[in-house]
Amino acid sequence: MVTRPPTPRQQIRLCTGSDGVRIAFATCGSGPPLIKAANWLSHLELDFTSPVWNHLMLELSSQHTLIRYDQRGCGLSDREVAEISFAAWLRDLESVVDASGFERFPMLGISQGASIAIAYAVAHPERVTHLVLHGGYARGRLKRSCDPALHEEAEMLVKLAELGWGKQNPAFRQFFTTQFIPGGTPEQHHWFNELERLTTTPRNAARIMRVFNEIDVVDLLPRVQCPTLVMHASGDARVPFDESRLLAGQIPGARFVPLESENHLVLESEPAWARWRDEVRAFVPSSAQVTDGAFSALTPRERDIVELLAGGRDNAQIAARLALSEKTVRNHITSIFAKLEVENRAQAIVLARRAGFDAPAV
Repeated sequence: MVTRPPTPRQQIRLCTGSDGVRIAFATCGSGPPLIKAANWLSHLELDFTSPVWNHLMLELSSQHTLIRYDQRGCGLSDREVAEISFAAWLRDLESVVDASGFERFPMLGISQGASIAIAYAVAHPERVTHLVLHGGYARGRLKRSCDPALHEEAEMLVKLAELGWGKQNPAFRQFFTTQFIPGGTPEQHHWFNELERLTTTPRNAARIMRVFNEIDVVDLLPRVQCPTLVMHASGDARVPFDESRLLAGQIPGARFVPLESENHLVLESEPAWARWRDEVRAFVPSSAQVTDGAFSALTPRERDIVELLAGGRDNAQIAARLALSEKTVRNHITSIFAKLEVENRAQAIVLARRAGFDAPAV
């Protein structure tokens, strides 16, 4: 039997986008922040009761203060909106980040949320510390190929959404469900069918899909500056496996992890989920060194020095430990004092120990 952590309490708030659209976002869990870029088919009130999303949400909120939101036109965000575009999605993410109050954080992007996370990380390199991309792509359907048959297929799927998305009979939506979770149980398929109907309108579904088809952030990939983890199910029927290979090949230093699965959204019952969880835990820091607040502004080298400061080492000892000159250590400490807004070593040590850095040596 799987022992689950208790469902965390979440606070749902609304922030206002640049064009006045209200975006619903939720904060739950504890620990350093993790911001999840919105992906399609989300609903803040339903995620933790979902047989498809529940395990992912519990995992992320058990390690982090998780911030997620419903994209415009979906879930608890405004449904009737004048603009649905990639630029609007990026501005909405910026609004949610600003409303969250966090200055630096890792970011997760799933499916088309990966392209939005990439665009945000390039636009705000000073804020994103790590990037996790799952089942993502840099090119929408109409950007991957010039084959007229593929373009016709893309438009056919849009029409299918317009015709069948809101019907009580789930036959139309089942087509999309089997692309997302072909290996799901009947219960999971039924739930996902209902999620599709509840999360947005047929008209918005078609509008959103047309934007998906035109996404192109390929030129941004070499400009990503933060450490990046790219994961993708090898048998994904929704987004081609090669799209994540493109991400990993063009983002400098990206780590690529193929997952043995046919599901676009990895389910808790399959071995790929344990691999996904372990890779993210190893990649995204969850210790106090990257918590929100003043310490999140420190560079990795400055955090190393703070760790030694909190342990009671003097400048000479720090220099020897890190193979630096004492002058370099003094320069780093001056920068640390400025970022922590303290006047002296004693004040910095008190703050560092409160934040969970190394206790004094004994």
